[in-house]
Amino acid sequence: MGTVEVAGSRRSTVEASVGTPDVGFGVYIHWPFCKAKCPYCDFNSHVRHGGVDQAGFAQALTADLAAMAQRTPGRHVTSIFFGGGTPSLMEPATVKTVLGAVYAGWSVDGDAEITLEANPTSVEARNFSDYRAAGVNRVSVGVQSLDNRALKFLGRQHTSEEALAAVELARRAFDRVSFDLIYALPGQTMEAWGEQLSRALALGPDHISAYQLTIEPETPFADLFEKGALLVPEDDAAADLYDLTQELCGRAGLAAYEVSNHARAGAESRHNLLYWRYGEYVGAGPGAHSRILEDGARVAIDTVKSPEAWRNAIASGASGHASERRLTAHECGQEMLLMGLRLSEGVSLDRLEELGGYVPQQAPIDALVAIGLLRHDLAAKKIQATPKGRLVLNSVIAAL
Repeated sequence: MGTVEVAGSRRSTVEASVGTPDVGFGVYIHWPFCKAKCPYCDFNSHVRHGGVDQAGFAQALTADLAAMAQRTPGRHVTSIFFGGGTPSLMEPATVKTVLGAVYAGWSVDGDAEITLEANPTSVEARNFSDYRAAGVNRVSVGVQSLDNRALKFLGRQHTSEEALAAVELARRAFDRVSFDLIYALPGQTMEAWGEQLSRALALGPDHISAYQLTIEPETPFADLFEKGALLVPEDDAAADLYDLTQELCGRAGLAAYEVSNHARAGAESRHNLLYWRYGEYVGAGPGAHSRILEDGARVAIDTVKSPEAWRNAIASGASGHASERRLTAHECGQEMLLMGLRLSEGVSLDRLEELGGYVPQQAPIDALVAIGLLRHDLAAKKIQATPKGRLVLNSVIAAL
């Protein structure tokens, strides 16, 4: 028991007796604004050249969080995540106000992980120390590439030099720093990716997210791909790049604890682990999602995507929610498999059963084990995708 202080608010930290205390309870804040829309991005992000009403959106987020706190009493927050969009475009005062709303609504762990996603432009990196003062204790820097030609192709607003400088600034401000990289770009060779990843690992990070470039529907890259103007590596070449990523990160001491995420022991993203372990979380902001437990059922909540429509709904006293739906036991089982099999630790069959009786049939489990795509730990009662299985994870989940 104790107290914590963030953004001028004090809350007692008490043990949660509801929700998913064994996994944790998270709060996600969505800041949907960007300087420019990247051509590969299908996230709910928007460009507002006329500026953003920071105070108005902070007020709406505060109201949204207060309403969700009323629906989730007794929860104990273990992680908070500012995602987007580009949260590093938030003024530090906005971050402080929103964190104050979280502390006003729930008890918060004294060691809660509080992450903010940041772009490494010099203008945004200048705010790192102020974000730390506001209560953020972990930053995830969107480096994406250390090659300036690749950054231009990806539509990024920073250079590799700015990225390296931002990582250094982040290390001075935060004890925990992660950064993202994107690979499997058009024409990227094993040698080029290996050299770039080795440079990144030489910086001594404790967490790296390495994502394969995917062509998402309704993006500029999708249009180019359909016209044949954008060629990405074939499946076998992409698999080789994936294998190289595992090898180099593993050799550097950053084990793959999830398909695209690598960390030193103890440096894993607690907030993302909460998602993958199928914990309970609240999402506030336009386009955010929640999974909360109410009256013995898991409820899926989606918010309105348009930033202004969402803010206006909140201002009028409405919820700002686009939809709410009670999930069936089968749907919960499917979601838990979809999320949990991304993890190296796998999925507990006992917990699947606790969700409402959903457990995969033994026949497909045995078939996947026989071809080396799945492990079945009988003693621990869990299933895990093998490294080979994680390459074709969608097919593994479909079979189950």
